[in-house]
Amino acid sequence: MGDETGTRIERDALGELAVPAGALWGIHTARSIVNFPLAGRPVHPELVRAYGAVKLACALTSRALGARPDAARADAIERACREMANGELSAHVVVDSLQGGAGTSLNMNVNEVVANRALVLMGLPPGRYDVVSPLDDVNLHQSTNDTFPTALRLAAIRLLHALEREVLALQEAFQAKEKAFAHVVKVGRTEMQDAVLTTLGREMGGYAEAFNRDRWRIYKCEERLRVVNLGGTAIGSGLAAPREYIFRVVDTLREVTGIGFARAENLQEATANADVFVEVSGIVKACAASLVKVCGDLRLLSSGPEGGLGEIRLPARQAGSSIMPGKVNPVIPEGVTQAALLVMGNDQVVAAAAAAGSLELNPFLPLVAHCLLESLDLLARACRTLRERCVEGIEADEARCRRQIDYSTATVTALVPALGYDGASHLLAYAREHGLSIKEAAIDGGFVTLAQFDELTSPEAVCRLGSPGIKPRS
Repeated sequence: MGDETGTRIERDALGELAVPAGALWGIHTARSIVNFPLAGRPVHPELVRAYGAVKLACALTSRALGARPDAARADAIERACREMANGELSAHVVVDSLQGGAGTSLNMNVNEVVANRALVLMGLPPGRYDVVSPLDDVNLHQSTNDTFPTALRLAAIRLLHALEREVLALQEAFQAKEKAFAHVVKVGRTEMQDAVLTTLGREMGGYAEAFNRDRWRIYKCEERLRVVNLGGTAIGSGLAAPREYIFRVVDTLREVTGIGFARAENLQEATANADVFVEVSGIVKACAASLVKVCGDLRLLSSGPEGGLGEIRLPARQAGSSIMPGKVNPVIPEGVTQAALLVMGNDQVVAAAAAAGSLELNPFLPLVAHCLLESLDLLARACRTLRERCVEGIEADEARCRRQIDYSTATVTALVPALGYDGASHLLAYAREHGLSIKEAAIDGGFVTLAQFDELTSPEAVCRLGSPGIKPRS
């Protein structure tokens, strides 16, 4: 019921509150808004959409079992659930991302929005809970403790799919550079020192393979998340839910989402423990670690351009300094590194939150959701940004790579199969004594012919597995 001030009065076990007359949320949401001014942002929109799909599966199952005899009310509830699952009602889910109560605030916000939207669809004003109740109708046969973790799993799976696509695209971008730079011989380095010759293409191929592993690990993550405790209600015993509902609701969720969900064999265990989210977060952290390493390498390889390695040129995206003219910084790898480091930090929080659960429930799942979903989103954007704004535009400075080869001890090492270790050492001493490049000293000093030098330092030779002509000792 409302009044001329534009509010309606709602009641719960704690008393009465006025809420805006046209709001789709109600008293439980209003209390949560006051109680939890923490993160300063609502829950992840993918979690809201996932919650809508979970509520729809529950509503359809209850109706199929004859628990929703009023067809008009059942139709309205299901339509409202579908709208939420499609993202049409996300603006009305306003509770803070961080909240006490194991996600009860979010569940109640969802229940109220679905109920009030159903009322509007039936031509009634919000707040007519005698017709559609957030608790008795929308939350029928459910608890926060089975719907929240199920919605979180669904949201995570969907974001994992998006992340996998971005990691694959990044992998393919590096594979393209592997082919483009296959002919560019360069100095390979270990411990920041010249080591042996390699190619820029092989270096790019190494990055592609790292992201290939990340993509495969991310793909396999879904298996861990498809086992849900939906139907277990409060602690996995299925209290207040019909036995047939418990056995059918996950099948309905599978039909609604197209994802192969399965009911956990031990619903109580699945309700009490959150280690699966730690496992998934760890896989995501591994991908973040790959990004940090690769971004660091790109910054180093492009350093200079005159006073550093300067073997590659990154796309110039913005002026690098307010005082140094002409300076252009590797801003894309720097930004992506920060995103990846935040993901790695989130992983620590997910582990701590999962460990902090107690007895039959983990009250800190909202924090797990906050960090895990943020990480999945952030990492997908980071991969896309690195690919589009950096990797696809990388150019090789072939002339600089050749100059570095001419004077590097790595080139001497490439001649060891022809000269032996002592001969190569004499060549290096000769080059230094006469102020010559390695190539000049090798040919002028008669150590090797030009043809021998070119063959031993060719892309094929430096990428060959092993050295031909060298036999294992008997």
